[in-house]
Amino acid sequence: MNNHSKDTWSASLYSKFEAERNRPIHDLLNRILTYDIKKAADVGCGPGNSTELLQKKFPNAEITGMDSSENMIEAARKRLPNLVFDVADIATWQNQGPFDVILSNAVLQWVPDHAGIFPGLLARLNPGGTLAIQMPDNFAEPTHRLMRQVAANGPWAEKLTAAPKRLDRQPADWYFNLLHNTVSSLDIWRTTYFHPIKSGAAGVVEMVKSTGLRPYLDALDTDEQQAFLEEYQQQIAKEYTAQSDGTVLLPYPRLFIVAVK
Repeated sequence: MNNHSKDTWSASLYSKFEAERNRPIHDLLNRILTYDIKKAADVGCGPGNSTELLQKKFPNAEITGMDSSENMIEAARKRLPNLVFDVADIATWQNQGPFDVILSNAVLQWVPDHAGIFPGLLARLNPGGTLAIQMPDNFAEPTHRLMRQVAANGPWAEKLTAAPKRLDRQPADWYFNLLHNTVSSLDIWRTTYFHPIKSGAAGVVEMVKSTGLRPYLDALDTDEQQAFLEEYQQQIAKEYTAQSDGTVLLPYPRLFIVAVK
């Protein structure tokens, strides 16, 4: 996860929707076509769910996980006590590898300077090594558009102007132009998942509370948080039509990049 001045990431809240969060990890790992992997890293490993899947794919590899959140790393160490996990920020991560695989799932959307970060990760790969990245591509989706709308129009608007926010990612062709001359192969694709959220609008709010909503909620006191969430949920309910049983099918687009050095 990204590095803020205080660690407010919640491994338990993040893991509530682990099945939904693991779907793109499976799809990303399936596109790593090299199997002679001796050393791998999970960059922005969160509570270790992605690291566990990486280990299952490459059971004989030496695997390291890193994340800037102490809460997430604590959960990862409990989950996978035989692996090494470091509390570190991607921009200042000291482990130079070299690695055969670097996995980064749903973290780089929080990190600026992709023009520097991506080549820096490639530099830590052995020749023939794979950089596998997945980033949510939902900045323009109603879930995230409504976050910004509620933040800008409520009584908390002034307070939230200075709150750190997730960055919109670059378009796919930008990443192609950044990487294609420095790698032997490059695969970029976009997938939209439709997650059935059985608890409707309240469930949608719960899912994004541990990720996209977090910077907004961190800047508010308890009463403001409750009021913000109530207004946000009302707007979500208007935007996402529930099915006959109350389930909301939540579209969740994601961008994938697999680069072989």
